[in-house]
This record gives sequence, structure tokens and C-alpha cells, in this order.
Amino acid sequence: MPIAGVDLEMLVRNWWAVVLRGVAGILFGVFTFVAPGISLAALVLLFGAYAFADGTFAIVAAVRRRGETDRWWVLLIEGIVGIGAGLVTLASPGLTAIALLYVIAAWALVTGVFEIAAAIRLRKVITGEWLLALSGVASIALGALLMAYPGAGALAVVFWIGAYAFVAGTALVVLGFKLRARGRSHTPHAAPAVA
Repeated sequence: MPIAGVDLEMLVRNWWAVVLRGVAGILFGVFTFVAPGISLAALVLLFGAYAFADGTFAIVAAVRRRGETDRWWVLLIEGIVGIGAGLVTLASPGLTAIALLYVIAAWALVTGVFEIAAAIRLRKVITGEWLLALSGVASIALGALLMAYPGAGALAVVFWIGAYAFVAGTALVVLGFKLRARGRSHTPHAAPAVA
């Protein structure tokens, strides 16, 4: 069954990629809280690398599913937006804080919408889909906060982005392990040997 460009079996087979994406978010979030004095330029580079890697994973998944589902393009768009946001931030780290905030906000809003759409499609096939929805809500909340308060200080921006990355990353790690458990519970067992 296709789920926002990805089917459940593909998610189950690649549960580890969901976990890795979550771990990257958690590490990024922890780093921003451990080193709150980080400059906005360093945050730009970290965000750019994160968005680029996240977009790359999404595009690879979309290309692998291209012939198997008619909704692969949704994941492709999410990946292109992620890579675009990453490239813009990595190529121009000297962007003004306001322009950077709008790039990050747009990425967060698009990603959040796609994650919520995927969670809605998942609700009928697995438990714990609310975790993906939570990640999407956190992403949309970050985007909305950044758009509503673009003039906020750099330290506040660091904390907002760190909190988003930590919440979304935690939700994705838990979801990844739930997908792994589903894969194990639905693995066909070998027939008992007959003497």
C-alpha cells in the first residue's frame, strides 16, 4: 500500500534509515543545547549538511520506488526541497539571518506537511503513526515560529531549531523501531521439519 510516495513494506525493510534520520536529528538537537553560544554561521553549515543528507535519503527512496507506486513523486519533491535548502545554506553561509530563517522555515513547513500526510496514510496499517505526525507538527511549528518571529535573536533561533531536531529525531527513532518490530512480527516462519 503506497504511503506518501513510500509503501509500508519499503518502510519496514528500511527501518534503519528512519532510525538513522532520527539519530541525526537528536544529535543535532543535543549539539545546539550543549553549545548554545554557537554562531549562526556554524548553525547554517550544520543545518545545510542535515537538510542535504535528509533530502538525499528521500530522493534515493523515491527513485527506488519509482516503478512500484504512483506516489513516488511526493517523496522526490520532499527530497528536492531538502537538498535545495541544504545547497542554498552551504553555498551561501553569509546569508543574512533573516533570509536564512525563511529558507529554514520553508523547508520545515514542506517537510512537516509531507510527514503528516504520511502519518495519515500509515494510521490504518501500523500503530505509532502518531510519532511521524508529531515530527510533522514539530516541523510545522518550527517553520511557523521562524516566520512569525524572524527578528528573534540568534540564541533563540538555535534553541528553536535544536528543540525541533530533538523532538522530530526522537519521534523518528521510535517509529523506526516500531517498523522494525512490525517487520519481525510479519516475517513468515519456517515450517517445522517433518521427521
